[in-house]
Amino acid sequence: MAVPDYQSLMLPLLKVAADGNEHTLSETIEALAQQFHLADQDRKELLPSGKQRKFDNRVHWARTYLAKANLLASTGRSRFRITEQGNRVLKNNPPQINVKYLEQFPEFIEFRNKSNKVNGDTEAPHEIIEKISQTPQEILDTSYQSLRQNLAQEILERIKNSPPKFFENLVVDLLIAMGYGGSRKDAGQAIGQVGDGGIDGIIKEDKLGLDAIYLQAKRWESTVTRPIVQGFAGALIGRKARKGVMITTSSFSQQAIDYANGIDNLKIILIDGEQLAQLMIDHDVGVTEESRYIIKKIDLDYFSEE
Repeated sequence: MAVPDYQSLMLPLLKVAADGNEHTLSETIEALAQQFHLADQDRKELLPSGKQRKFDNRVHWARTYLAKANLLASTGRSRFRITEQGNRVLKNNPPQINVKYLEQFPEFIEFRNKSNKVNGDTEAPHEIIEKISQTPQEILDTSYQSLRQNLAQEILERIKNSPPKFFENLVVDLLIAMGYGGSRKDAGQAIGQVGDGGIDGIIKEDKLGLDAIYLQAKRWESTVTRPIVQGFAGALIGRKARKGVMITTSSFSQQAIDYANGIDNLKIILIDGEQLAQLMIDHDVGVTEESRYIIKKIDLDYFSEE
């Protein structure tokens, strides 16, 4: 079963609290997961950011909205209990509880009005959330990943339309930004000058030059196949090298990936166009910051005596 949306979790969550006892968020998540017969794979599904489980996040937001409507009350760190208003709701036996249902409660309307006043949008964020059944965290994560993916595609397109020398310089800039290559001068001299059996450059693994990394960086249009990776591996073995990085603007075939992963006593890292663009974004190469949003949450340690 797919992970239910957060509004579908509201009524089941309120029913969990119907016994009047204090409940923890963790035990509630477990109870609801069993109630919805979620497979282990569904339980482990992450938000687009990869920082939190989707189901846990949706239970969290279901509880938050129920609390805003005064159907649940916080009793401590990640703990809650049903309120009198919550009990009255359950006695009415509603078929479901969603954002639309919660609008009957003045406490929830006040919460929405405050949020909309701060936001200032024509369409309230809560109305958007209700339409697409995503939590606020999911909307932020999904939007961020979409913007990042579009940026990566634009980066890759510009790389492909640039001259070969630009690509060589780009590789140097990226490796230095990632902490490799020693000085910019050393790294620049190491790239594009070897040309020995598929090796395009040698760069220091660290600033002291304790080890060397052999490079092949090409602007391919077609998929890089296993024979090309094998040729690079042979060149590395011929130089008694232990580490190599192959960078392409296209992609690698599965056979090429399997071959690189299966070589004994030799480590070859394959970086395709998509990963190259993502690394450039991560290390601020060829991109500039346009805006920054900092999302904050409660510091539970600060309120540990609650």
